[in-house]
Amino acid sequence: MASLDFLNGAEPATEKPVRKPREAEKPSLIGLSRDDMGKALVEKGVPERQVKMRVSQLWHWLYVRGVSDFDHMLNVSKDMREMLKEHFTIARPEIVEEQVSNDGTRKWLLRFPPRGAGRPVEVETVYIPEEGRGTLCISSQVGCTLTCSFCHTGTQKLVRNLTAEEILAQLLLARDRLGDFPDRDTPAGAIVPSEGRKVSNIVMMGMGEPLYNFENVKQALLIATDGDGLSLSKRRVTLSTSGVVPEIYRTGEEIGVMLAISLHAVRDELRDMLVPINKKYPLKDLLDACRAYPSLSNARRITFEYVMLKDVNDSLEDAKLLVKLLKGIPAKINLIPFNPWPGTNYQCSDWEQIEKFADFVNQAGYASPIRTPRGRDILAACGQLKSESERMRKVDRLAYEAMMIAGHGEDD
Repeated sequence: MASLDFLNGAEPATEKPVRKPREAEKPSLIGLSRDDMGKALVEKGVPERQVKMRVSQLWHWLYVRGVSDFDHMLNVSKDMREMLKEHFTIARPEIVEEQVSNDGTRKWLLRFPPRGAGRPVEVETVYIPEEGRGTLCISSQVGCTLTCSFCHTGTQKLVRNLTAEEILAQLLLARDRLGDFPDRDTPAGAIVPSEGRKVSNIVMMGMGEPLYNFENVKQALLIATDGDGLSLSKRRVTLSTSGVVPEIYRTGEEIGVMLAISLHAVRDELRDMLVPINKKYPLKDLLDACRAYPSLSNARRITFEYVMLKDVNDSLEDAKLLVKLLKGIPAKINLIPFNPWPGTNYQCSDWEQIEKFADFVNQAGYASPIRTPRGRDILAACGQLKSESERMRKVDRLAYEAMMIAGHGEDD
């Protein structure tokens, strides 16, 4: 249950936007592979013999030092910096709003500049601090095509895919705001320690279906896990899909990160309603793809996400079918208390029922943690993300809190 402070007049902390929108006409160097960055430099007159060195310099400044201004690249010549400023950008997106929950969860509403003839777009990114780690929930699309009936994000129509740059920018901006890059006064050769990072984990669980934007997600995650840059462990990066079966194997083979499945039902007829992609890729096909996931083992388990909906999917019979379905798959089941949102017809399962469900699954040999709801008071919890153009006004948020307190009704 969210804190009552919001209704008592203590709104979640909201920080003023601190960055201006960047110039949309300049291409960004962020999100490019080393090869593509080298080609971009050659096109602007950098001699071939210098390209490898220049790419190495830029990679270090972008992903180890986290700079967003070419003038801060201290070991790059002034002439080179002027050329880069003239032709490229490395600026961050605009922060439209930054909210801080009572539990420390942060949510950023970010605005990206137009692409081609398009308009500026907005997405939400969430940071969840926990003891010993910090998890960043990143969006892959503006809106979503999946229309999962219990998900607030799914009520917003798809606008477009995010680029690799825009996916990575969410991570870079979060690390900026959390002080997770070295200070500018730190020697240029300094490497960020692998321990003690504020952003230690990434989950592709924000707005959108990552596997409907496979190439851009792949490019962004390969850069995020590159050992000479942001250097996140692939075991600390989790991609969540609602079940785009053809791309699941490719995710393991080409990206190599941890996999999460938005399951939510154990019978096709119910999953067809809750997660409509099931009509195209039913449970048998989905679970066969999970069994074939590359490097699957007890050390690299698949996480199955299961939102607990009162009198819909929370019976002990559902728990028994869940265990039967997952037989032979190294797995963990995350039980997610439903996070209500204005207009939904679903309610969160009673806590006693969630615990009974969890106990049965646990006794069958599967870890079944119950997620602690995080960021509900700023609509940052699982399934609640939505961009500003579609979000509620303040009065609607108050109505939402009142509804939740009246009896209706995170993340790692």
